[in-house]
Amino acid sequence: MDLVLEIRTKNYDDDLFLIKKAMSHMETLVGDYNGYALSEPSSKFGWTFFKMAFKPNLRNGIEEKFSDMIIKYQANDQAEKFAKFIADYFISKGCEVKIKISD
Repeated sequence: MDLVLEIRTKNYDDDLFLIKKAMSHMETLVGDYNGYALSEPSSKFGWTFFKMAFKPNLRNGIEEKFSDMIIKYQANDQAEKFAKFIADYFISKGCEVKIKISD
């Protein structure tokens, strides 16, 4: 099953470019390509929202490669830890985004 994250940003064009660049780098690191999909954006109150779905192969590759980092996050389950890791990864690449697991 795909893990879907909801991403919000105040600067959609710049952050989308940085996210795609960061994910390209991540895919190269784990050796899995075309492992995520982005939804169409919607805007409210100055924020732009969109969803990012991680396919199982990419998610598993990330979790295996970065298990020592992901395990240190404080969260109730593995999906929340993964979401926090991805949020920090995007921030480290210059993205100013907020991320949560989509319902």
